[in-house]
Amino acid sequence: MEEFCMCCGKKLNHDEIALHRKIYSRAATRFLCISCSSQYLQVSKELLIEKMMEFKEMGCTLFEKK
Repeated sequence: MEEFCMCCGKKLNHDEIALHRKIYSRAATRFLCISCSSQYLQVSKELLIEKMMEFKEMGCTLFEKK
């Protein structure tokens, strides 16, 4: 199933969906891409990518591909 950013319409990859669920809500059904999330949260894209890598290294199951 393909998902798209609810703000800009960009096609999302698995990691962007997982990051959105980790930050905002595990039950989310609409998502923001990393660029739109960075604007919304007023942080850099690099910081969000860094956090995504940290979550993966911690073993967060949201980032596991099924």
